[in-house]
Amino acid sequence: MHNWTPPSCQMLLFLITCSFSFLLFYKSLPLKPLPSWACEMRLLSFCFWKGLSFFSITKSIRNTLLAATFSLFTSIMSPKKKNSSSKVESVEMVSETSVLDLPDLVLECILEKLPPEGLCKMAGVCTSLRDWCTSDHLWERHMKNKWGRIVGPAAYREWQFHVVSGKSSIYQDKQKGLMGYLIQLWPFALIRSSFSNISKKQSFPPVDSIMSWYLALESGKFWFPAQVYNRENGHIGFMLSCYDAELSYDQRTDTFQARYPPHGRRASAIETGVTWDRLRAPPVDTSPHNLHISDCLNELKPGDQIEIQWRRNKEFPYGWWYGVVGHLETCDGNADYCRCHDSDTLVLEFNQYTRGSRWRRTTVSRKDHREEGNEADGFYGGIRKLCGKEEISMWKKLWPAEALE
Repeated sequence: MHNWTPPSCQMLLFLITCSFSFLLFYKSLPLKPLPSWACEMRLLSFCFWKGLSFFSITKSIRNTLLAATFSLFTSIMSPKKKNSSSKVESVEMVSETSVLDLPDLVLECILEKLPPEGLCKMAGVCTSLRDWCTSDHLWERHMKNKWGRIVGPAAYREWQFHVVSGKSSIYQDKQKGLMGYLIQLWPFALIRSSFSNISKKQSFPPVDSIMSWYLALESGKFWFPAQVYNRENGHIGFMLSCYDAELSYDQRTDTFQARYPPHGRRASAIETGVTWDRLRAPPVDTSPHNLHISDCLNELKPGDQIEIQWRRNKEFPYGWWYGVVGHLETCDGNADYCRCHDSDTLVLEFNQYTRGSRWRRTTVSRKDHREEGNEADGFYGGIRKLCGKEEISMWKKLWPAEALE
């Protein structure tokens, strides 16, 4: 029988044999000094291994081994059907959360931060976002911020008329639909792809929505009533006046085209390049062909600033002209003794004209006020008192550099 040797002894014998062989090989090598470059390389190698973290190496090896072991274990222990289902679950876990999963309040706050073109893009994503992005609540702020100063009740009534009469699609191109209009407004590739599917829907955007009104104004195809300061490019005959006109927006130049009512036999005047600072919404809901009913005559006193209707003759529409309330000729202007506010005669002064000009001063009656004037000096109509600082400052900005004749 052969003597049996334990495995531990066999391993010890193997190590001793290998060590002895290595010593014999080492002794047989010529012992010569190493060249300088070898020392440098050895130092570089030492620095490299010193800079490399031992813990990072072990961590990387451990993670790799664990991943490989887990993969091998699951491939052996799990059947094929179960493996496919686990892959589906893994994909579902990795997938990102949809924006529609956000709470309504959070989503609303996000959409409120978007500009109009952003809302149009988001409306093309899906039906749910389309309902969100076309809501009046989101578009009211954009309407007020951009158009609130020049769009008033008269413009809204005009828009409602277009909606009722079926003309609300005036901002849509017959061939391209809403898509063609949006490309004209915001020429981004994303808008083209976003609205390619929903532009065919006739109900988008809703014709009676604020979004539709906003887009109609932006298109320039919807003419709306407003008023223009110093009409016809500041013609000297209209300095410090404000006239009614129909406006159309030019998105390319960010200016307006103004179409004024005809003056008698004179055709409608058209002015281009009208800037935002020369526009306002009509302060009173009175047609330029009708007399404004004055409700402030009894409270007016010297120094008050006013606007008064004036027209050249009865065939012309009224314009609003800036002036101030003056003193009677019998009053020296002393505030302690002034009784001008008790008089039935109201003095109006237009100080933009030189002294002695026939346009410098006029009088009207406080009682039973009607249109007053003649063919030579024109006709004066209703009066409104200026109380807001913004209105007064606007007239001051338009004051001419030199007095008018």
